[in-house]
Amino acid sequence: MNRTTWDTVDFPVNYPFYHIHSESIFPFISDKNLSLLAPVVVYWIESILFELLDRTSFPWLEKYRIHESAEVQSRNKCSKMQVIVTVFLQQIIQTIVGAYWLDDDEIRVVDHVTEMRRLAPYVQQAAIVVLGTGNALNILRDHGTALISWVYWWGLPVLQCVWAILIVDTWQYALHRLMHNVPFLYRNFHSWHHRLYVPYAFGALYNHPLEGFALDILGTAMAHSLSFMTTRQAVLLFTFTTAKTVDDHCGWRLPWDPMQILFSNNADYHDIHHQAIGIKKNFSQPYFIHWDVILGTRMTRKDIQARRGVSESKSKIS
Repeated sequence: MNRTTWDTVDFPVNYPFYHIHSESIFPFISDKNLSLLAPVVVYWIESILFELLDRTSFPWLEKYRIHESAEVQSRNKCSKMQVIVTVFLQQIIQTIVGAYWLDDDEIRVVDHVTEMRRLAPYVQQAAIVVLGTGNALNILRDHGTALISWVYWWGLPVLQCVWAILIVDTWQYALHRLMHNVPFLYRNFHSWHHRLYVPYAFGALYNHPLEGFALDILGTAMAHSLSFMTTRQAVLLFTFTTAKTVDDHCGWRLPWDPMQILFSNNADYHDIHHQAIGIKKNFSQPYFIHWDVILGTRMTRKDIQARRGVSESKSKIS
């Protein structure tokens, strides 16, 4: 098959379950405005739920706390009101940047058949590289429309999401580690976040405003642009990243929390970074820990126990 052949193929349009036929996800708000509003709403709803959990005194829940409740008051160096004001400031900045960054909302009618025809030659070339010319052309002859439809509706969107996540993780690891290794940056910017020695949910975005812009806002904006996501996809990226960041600071090891089940970079992992023993470890945020593993900055609870055991042994000997 060549490009001319694909240009004449009438691809069936089988909408996947996630496809929404309307001009916006919800009729009362545009996708662009939803992408700006949803992360803020999710941040505070999730934070309030964890705050209510923090205030509970059910004995069966206590074993899931990472720190005792009193530690929040005694060891943290900023008040909750300071945290709330600073987070609101960051969210105002991210909303302004998002309003500028994202495309203006327009009624855009997508001709899916035309888009699949444009995609087809690239799928064909990739299949030839992977499978060889003969096998690729045989598969495309028998299953070409189904394969290209799958790539269009599932393959590319999933690849975009994975690529965006990798960009966010890489950006945040590099900048986060830089903030710790350059004394000026730590002292004047990143030390704000570490005033929360004992993290809690709504302190997730408690940062110096310039760090918040560079680390969180700019990182996700670049991930969105470099993965060529649509504004509708941005709703998912921005909202889920926000929810994940809140969960990472919640202060609970919850066995039923899907984010803590699916990701090893979770509340317990990030809590180690907030302690003195792990402040130069566990820089990865917010999804995966591959950069910590590759670059030797990973620390686990077992590592802490082993290190403390060695220290105690030396103390007894001396």
